[in-house]
Amino acid sequence: MFFQNARIFTKDFRFVTGAFQVCDGVFGAVLPDQAPADAIDLHGATVIPGLIDIHNHGNSGADFSDGDYAGLEKMARYLASNGVTAFAPASMTLPYDVLSRAFATAKRLRQEQPVGCAYLAGIQMEGPYFSEKKKGAQNGAYLKAPDFEGFQKLYEDCDALVRIVDVAPELPGAAEFVARAKALCTVSVAHTDSDYDHAKAAFDAGATHLTHLYNAMPGIHHRKPGVIPAAVENSNVQAEIICDGLHVHPASVRLAFSMFGGSRMVLISDALRCCGMPDGEYELGGQPVFLSGGVARLADGTLAGSATNLFDCMKNAIRFGIAEADAVRAATWNPACAVGANDIIGSIEPGKRADFVICDTDYQKIAVYLAGKNCK
Repeated sequence: MFFQNARIFTKDFRFVTGAFQVCDGVFGAVLPDQAPADAIDLHGATVIPGLIDIHNHGNSGADFSDGDYAGLEKMARYLASNGVTAFAPASMTLPYDVLSRAFATAKRLRQEQPVGCAYLAGIQMEGPYFSEKKKGAQNGAYLKAPDFEGFQKLYEDCDALVRIVDVAPELPGAAEFVARAKALCTVSVAHTDSDYDHAKAAFDAGATHLTHLYNAMPGIHHRKPGVIPAAVENSNVQAEIICDGLHVHPASVRLAFSMFGGSRMVLISDALRCCGMPDGEYELGGQPVFLSGGVARLADGTLAGSATNLFDCMKNAIRFGIAEADAVRAATWNPACAVGANDIIGSIEPGKRADFVICDTDYQKIAVYLAGKNCK
């Protein structure tokens, strides 16, 4: 099956008008010299790789940390219908036995790959190795110091599906944890009150990721630079950003892309179970969360995760002034690299899963394809 007259986001991060092929669930020829006469004409529509959300707690009333397989499958179907064709569900700061049950559901979803569901590209283990001061919406009752043996057991039990593990660099043993965990997966700095020196030590030890930039970390101060400048200075570090228009001001989104560049930014949703749901009371990591007017907060007013999907976050980034190619890259290729899945997803090129989204010029979705099949 060929598609022609498409504005394609190519593997070199440009938009080029041409044709592409889908065969047996993967991309075939891209930008061939000539498409067959029976190729489907897309009339100039934009085609981008399926989006990849590597930090997503839930939607549709379900949360990954519930440890409920039906709920995780529901999450994956909602994501696919919204142009997010792959994801790494994020856990919360919870006891190891609770995390183990949740990770088991991810393992099952990856094995079964139900039709119509977003591909599970891994897990982001968000907690419990966090700072009390910057715990944000994480449950302080379950915080603990970095524990490589405990992490390793969780990692092995889910067949190495943990692709990102988060840690606060100022905690005792954090640098040693990073040095050991980096051999297994991406290590991210998160929920931290770290100074510059501790943060730099973590990045020097092998941390290559920064979880939801600006949120749950110190701001930039000219005499106390902290985590963010330490991350900017290390060219190996990517930075996530929640682009729902609530967690981060548009000017700060633009600043982030200026600091890190389009190759190092990762758009995320950090969506909660209230995503796609009406206003009301929900739950997050054993704590009540209240959704009102699209904003999710704890009872004390602390801003929790978002109620927005990644596709809308990408559109927001473009609306905020981020270059179109940079915004698309930050929602596709860059997150694929962060979870080590860029060999199979994240770009439109021969041999990769044919996950893609057809959009109009305003990024209104026309169709979503999962492994070459229209997700209706």
